[in-house]
Amino acid sequence: MAEKNRDNQDNIIKMFNDIAKTYDLANRILSMGIDKLWRKKACNMAFDFYGKRKLDLVVDVACGTGDLMIDWEYVGANKGISISNIVGIDPSVGMMEVGKTKIPHRTFIEATASSIPLDSNSADFISISYGIRNVVDRVDGLKEFSRVLKKGGLCIILEFTKNNKKNFSSKLTKFYMNNLMPHIGGLVSKNKDAYTYLPNSIENFITSKQLCDELKSVGLEPIFVKGYSLDMSTTFIARKI
Repeated sequence: MAEKNRDNQDNIIKMFNDIAKTYDLANRILSMGIDKLWRKKACNMAFDFYGKRKLDLVVDVACGTGDLMIDWEYVGANKGISISNIVGIDPSVGMMEVGKTKIPHRTFIEATASSIPLDSNSADFISISYGIRNVVDRVDGLKEFSRVLKKGGLCIILEFTKNNKKNFSSKLTKFYMNNLMPHIGGLVSKNKDAYTYLPNSIENFITSKQLCDELKSVGLEPIFVKGYSLDMSTTFIARKI
């Protein structure tokens, strides 16, 4: 089982390396730019929940091309909040190489979510946007988040969670994910398989309630959970207790 998980994770890493150069463009087109609003809203809420003006460390896991790292810095500056260090963690070197061109003054580390090379109780925030469903050893990853976070620190997750509702909006979302996303993403990236994998990974992922239960099991207490844009994206904010 462990060897199979490693193979699965390696395949996911290779996929993201392959689409790294077109990833940002494909994201903007597929989400029509709404993903930027989701991330900035999550940042604003996290700063408000935390209530501190100075943060030592923000860690963005599965940081990809650095979009959320940029948002942490930009939103924090606009709110008069200083962040001493922002660190991006990702196993995809290709994605991080793009990120380094966008936010070169911050730190990027090649590592997986389940093996973060940072001290325990060191981070004020740990975030992961649209990456937790790609973590094969997800519970081990959440345990790492809890370990690295300070007591009272926040875990911020944005993700496309599985929606078991049968209403019209849910059917519309699934139609877009399963029928339009692979074609549009494939056209932009020249890699249709990657954008076929993405909706499949959402369909095979867990529900919001199940993710909340996993967070609680590792000492992270959800304090905010809300779906946006027809529940296409869900934001979770949990506090280390």
